[in-house]
Amino acid sequence: MPRYLLSVYGPAERPKFGGYPSKEQMLQSFADTGVFNDKLQAEGHFVFADGLAEVSTATTVDGRGEAPVFTDGPYLEAKEYLGGFWVIEAADLDEALALAAEGSKACGGAVEVRPFQTEESMREMLEG
Repeated sequence: MPRYLLSVYGPAERPKFGGYPSKEQMLQSFADTGVFNDKLQAEGHFVFADGLAEVSTATTVDGRGEAPVFTDGPYLEAKEYLGGFWVIEAADLDEALALAAEGSKACGGAVEVRPFQTEESMREMLEG
């Protein structure tokens, strides 16, 4: 079954309640996301999910030269950054999009859906 990455983005600077208007709404979103995670597991879609620490904790590593270069901070400068994600299995893109819509509602943020690159998709790209 194909795998998809469902990415949730949020503000670079996290306000007091992580971008939610109130503590109650933040806690409700956490509860709703837990219910969504349980559904993914029960229906056999769940592979892995987690949230990420603030972007200020990132370190960028460039190992292409003779010695690796370590830079504090994210690779790209942006207003929003990846805050969390799900890796799911779905029959097709339509099913992944439907699940992403549920995840978006649960967590209260926009969700980007991307299929994982497979050997088959690489072969098609090279032959096409």
